Amino acid sequence: MSDDNQVVKDYQRDGVVRLRNFFSPEQVAEIRTELDRYIREDLPSKPADARTLESDGKTVRNLWRLNLHSDYFQKLGQREEITSLMAKLVNGEPVLSGVETFSKPARIGSGVPYHQDNAYFCQSPPDMLTLWVAIDPVTVENGAVYFIKGSHNTNMLPTKPSGVTGNSIGLAEKPTTPKEEQFCATLSPGDATIHHCETIHHSDPNQTDQPRLGLLFVYRGSHTITNDELKTAYTEAVTATPPA
Repeated sequence: MSDDNQVVKDYQRDGVVRLRNFFSPEQVAEIRTELDRYIREDLPSKPADARTLESDGKTVRNLWRLNLHSDYFQKLGQREEITSLMAKLVNGEPVLSGVETFSKPARIGSGVPYHQDNAYFCQSPPDMLTLWVAIDPVTVENGAVYFIKGSHNTNMLPTKPSGVTGNSIGLAEKPTTPKEEQFCATLSPGDATIHHCETIHHSDPNQTDQPRLGLLFVYRGSHTITNDELKTAYTEAVTATPPA
């Protein structure tokens, strides 16, 4: 069985898979350099909703829509060696829907409530996923993402506005799966996870001196369409808690 076939098998069963050494150290260094340059040189001229800040009002928590704001990240997300695997997971032609960062700066990085990404993506059928690449080491202590394996098979669960800037909608009720039974995605720089848009996940705040930066690529199958019911719930939540 090829590596790709094993990835597909694991992904379909668990709704999440971890890939070691997805990007080389050289690629990680190049990405970090480009993110630093983008924040320094380009971000000041972008719309306010191109980023979300932490509670200190100055430290970047998220960069949004890098596929629209940066030629570098748009081209990176469309590399054939990536999209060929994505096609097998979204059951069709992959469309790059977003490139973004999730940063947990040292000591002030905020947590993310339990949620399913399709509460934000609002796609039917749910042939959509996120490729999450570690730029910094990701540890239990600095805010690794926890996934509930197999939860993508439960369909969409009821949601409620979370009041969290940048993660405005979450699950209405906390899952009953104990945290110690969840998959904790610890990663080295260049490692990645791929998770289905209906896999339940969350992460804790970063209270360490080690930052935790992740670069995310979002793909959907070209055949998906917007689910109006999901979109209405998301619009209400993001209106109550805008990302910027």
